[in-house]
Amino acid sequence: MILPVTSTEQTLLAVIVSRGQSRNPEKRAVEAAIVDSASKFASVQVFDVPHLYDLKVDSDVIRELRSLECDIVVASWIFPRAAHWLLDRVGVRGQSEPTSFDEIDDDSEVADSGAAGETRVTEIFPRGNRKIYCLDMRSGSAEKLVEEVSRISQNTVAKFAANESPAANTPATPVRFDDSSSRRWYPVIDFSRCTNCMECIDFCLFGVYGLDGAETILVEQPDNCRKGCPACSRVCPANAIMFPQHKAPAIAGAQVEGEEGFKIDLSLLFGAPDKTTDAVEIAARERDEQLLLAGRKAVGMPTLRSRAAQSALPKDNLDLLIDDLDRCDL
Repeated sequence: MILPVTSTEQTLLAVIVSRGQSRNPEKRAVEAAIVDSASKFASVQVFDVPHLYDLKVDSDVIRELRSLECDIVVASWIFPRAAHWLLDRVGVRGQSEPTSFDEIDDDSEVADSGAAGETRVTEIFPRGNRKIYCLDMRSGSAEKLVEEVSRISQNTVAKFAANESPAANTPATPVRFDDSSSRRWYPVIDFSRCTNCMECIDFCLFGVYGLDGAETILVEQPDNCRKGCPACSRVCPANAIMFPQHKAPAIAGAQVEGEEGFKIDLSLLFGAPDKTTDAVEIAARERDEQLLLAGRKAVGMPTLRSRAAQSALPKDNLDLLIDDLDRCDL
């Protein structure tokens, strides 16, 4: 059942509570506490929605969220970085804003990811100035989460009041969406890290990735992805691909400390058995397993076109000749 949406004409902040996939009563209590608290603020519209990761792009929920023009708080059961880029994927875009639960500066992490000097997609196609606050409901008690949502709500309303912006006089009724979508598995791209190198589309053999009108990589056919397979995230040189439901935090979207970010012990971060096992080899093995399960032929490493794999191969005479020509002042 979908409740009618109240007018968002005076809405200064939208609070989106993304319900967990299970019916765990403790999780439901946390969600209900946030919905109840946030709905007491004037000019704040609360949306109580199913798990965002499972929703189709053309669903009523996503269409409603895309119509919002105000700042957003999203509370979910996935890592904040994954939640931000999951919203971005469906057209709900803006700038990631820090919260009291953040432990690592995301900007510094972006600078350490990928090859130095390469341009990120968000540098070419900047997102708007809308503020998006992402809260992981696993990161604190219900009381602490409610306190943070209240803080953001109060600050947002006070800021607009100081600018003499119009505001609603009474709180809006929370809007609840129900949806029967089944659980899904697909990659989410962090475009603040992505350099549009196309290695994911080269590596994936299931037609998950495609290009938009500006020839920027996108997850075109998410439901073509093989459930449980995170192989493309392992070969991405910028570590821009996440699977929010993966058991390994580094693949699921967690921030990783260290001067070299995700490049430290890459194989260990992505669940390899030991330091001597290359992450690209694991990715190729995972891909072959999924090909066989789909009734197709395994291809192994020879067809791997990943830049990471190519750089690990010894140079032949042609490579050396090209290197000599590059050094010539022609």
